[in-house]
Formats: sequence, C-alpha cells, structure tokens
Amino acid sequence: MIDIYDRKGFDKLVSIEANSLKGADLASLKLDSANLVQYDLSGADLSQASLVGADLRLANFTGANLSGADLTDADFNGAELKGAQFDGATLTNTKFSVEQQRELKASGVRLKQLSLEIKPG
Repeated sequence: MIDIYDRKGFDKLVSIEANSLKGADLASLKLDSANLVQYDLSGADLSQASLVGADLRLANFTGANLSGADLTDADFNGAELKGAQFDGATLTNTKFSVEQQRELKASGVRLKQLSLEIKPG
C-alpha cells in the first residue's frame, strides 16, 4: 500500500494498492499539491490526472503518460522525463529546468508560460 500525501505531508490524498508506482495506473486521479519527490513513476499512466501544484522534483517519469494531465504550477526540476508523453497536457507555469525544456522541445512538446529555475554556475 502506498499513501500519497500533500506537499506539507499532513493530508493523505490517495492510497494505492501497490508496492510501487512504477507502471501504476493513476489516470484521472486528483493529486493536486501531491508530494511525489523522488518517486519512481516510470511507465505510469497519469493521463487526465490533476497534478496542480504538485512537487515532482527528482521523480522518474521515464516513459510515463501525462497526456491531458493538468500540470499547472507543478515542479519538475531534476525529474527524469525521457520518453514521457505530454500530449494535450496543461503546462501553465509548470517549472522545468532549462535542460529539461530543451529536451522537451526537442521531443516536440509545445511549451509556453513556463517557469524556469536558473541556477548560477
């Protein structure tokens, strides 16, 4: 059983009957403000899910389906996005690193109104 909590860690948003979120079916779930930092969501189906304001930093989304998901104000900094699908996803004010944006644009994802985290160095 995996419990997913909000960013503050106080409110349980959902319990998933699984030992891992790798390849999990999370389609259409409401996971607004979820704390999914460092979770392995590779191959997971998050299509049509609502992840508004979710903390997704350092998570693994390799091959995940985020098509049609609402990712408004979500933070993907440091997340692995190779092969992730974002077709029709809402990406308003979604936070990606500069490198992630380059990779997404190269794979055909249309980006607009995104927040950038630019680290000195």
